[in-house]
Order: sequence, then C-alpha cells, then structure tokens
Amino acid sequence: MAVIGLRAAALVGLLTLATACGADAKTGPEPGGPASTGTPAKKVVAASTWEAAFAKAAGAKDISVIVPPSVAHGADYDPKPSDLSKVASADLVLFAEFEGFAGKIKDATGSPAKLHQVMLDNSPDVVRAEVRKIAEKIGTAPEADQWLKSYDEEISALEGKVKKAWADGKPPKVVAQVFVAYTAKLAGAEVLGTYGPQPVTPGQLAELTAKKPELVLDNKHMSTGQVMPGTATKQVSIINYPGADFDLLGVYRTNADEIIKALRA
Repeated sequence: MAVIGLRAAALVGLLTLATACGADAKTGPEPGGPASTGTPAKKVVAASTWEAAFAKAAGAKDISVIVPPSVAHGADYDPKPSDLSKVASADLVLFAEFEGFAGKIKDATGSPAKLHQVMLDNSPDVVRAEVRKIAEKIGTAPEADQWLKSYDEEISALEGKVKKAWADGKPPKVVAQVFVAYTAKLAGAEVLGTYGPQPVTPGQLAELTAKKPELVLDNKHMSTGQVMPGTATKQVSIINYPGADFDLLGVYRTNADEIIKALRA
C-alpha cells in the first residue's frame, strides 16, 4: 500500500509539472506569429527618385525606382521591359502625371488600386500632405509623423541659416523658375517674378532684368543656361530631387547651401 501511495504521489507530481509547463508555453508567441515574423514591408515602386524620396519620408523600406538617378530629365525616360516588370510585382506604384511614361506604368501595373499619383512639389504644405497620403497607403503613419517632425525642424533651421547670410540683414530679391519657387521661401526672399517652364522670351527677359534681382533661382533639371546673361545677377542652380539615397531633406540642405554661397559671393 505504501508503494502504491508513493507511485500515486509521483504521478500527481508529474501531471502538475506537465500542466505548469504547458501553461508557460502558451504565454509566449506562437511559432510564426507576429512577434517572431513581423509584418513584411510593402514593396513600393517609384517612377523616379523624387517619388521615392516622398515614399522614404512616409516610412517605406522596400523602394525601387524606374528612372535611374543619373538621368537628368526623368520625365522623358523610356522604361525598359525590366523596369515595367517591377511595377507588376509592387504593392504600391507612385508616379506623376507629367511624366511621359505614366501611361506605360498604368498599363503595366494591372490593378488601379496599386496606383498613386503624387503631386511633385517641394513646398512644405504639399510635402506634408503627400507624405501622409503615402503613409496611409502602406500603413506607416507613425514613421511618417516622426519624419515630418524632423522635417519641420530642419526647414526652420535652414531658413534661419540662410537668413544669417542676407546682405545688410535684408531679404534678397529674386526671380525663380516656377518649379523651384519653393526655395524662395526657404531663403526668405522677395520674389520679383517667375519664368518657365517654356524658354524665356526676349520680352520676358527685358521685363525681369528691369526689376534688377540679386539672384535667379534656376531649375537645374530644366536649365537652358544663363537666364540673364550680361547682368550682375547671380544664378543659383536649384535641385528638386535627390540621388540614390532618396533623401528629401538633403535636397533642401543642398539648395540652402547654394543660396548662401551666392549671397556671400
């Protein structure tokens, strides 16, 4: 009887231990569950590094582009079949309507739900709105909010940096190409007029020259050379989109440095 009692006690102990181990196992993550695998990043295909920069700002991690960064005027690029194959496997495709190959992208995508048309304009209000729209599409709102906070801080810092370079503490008077006019605000400048995207006509040139701007903010990606040759006006080459790093903040830093260099020359 004593032996039977000992065996029963041992059996109860083993059952208790097994139950405890089973309970502990259930408190951890299931194999292959969210804690062990995570959610795969959405695959984003951008027409150019400009859209890619907006996507990166929105929190996208898996980004590829169709137009190589080395192409000066991406809107005229003719996509290869290998470029368009990226589009078919993407979760989200970003493009701008002015890009000449937009129609090919739409055809290659296969699903209108994947397409998102981006307004490519580096004016802060537009950037904030577009970044939030993309983040909503790929489920990265927290990452976008974090980037936008750093964006606002960086823009404010750059505006202050350029202001310190003003001659005699006065805002510079500028003429700007229409697609880079946002940099005039970055410089705190007084805009006397704009030109483009069509070539400047003799009449327009005479009108702009008569206003005696200190700077011409020219669009590097669409430049036709010196806008006001034979005058004392300094021309600043402004960029709109980054290279292979997709760093939109780097675009503003580069432009601010170029404006400062011209103001101090």
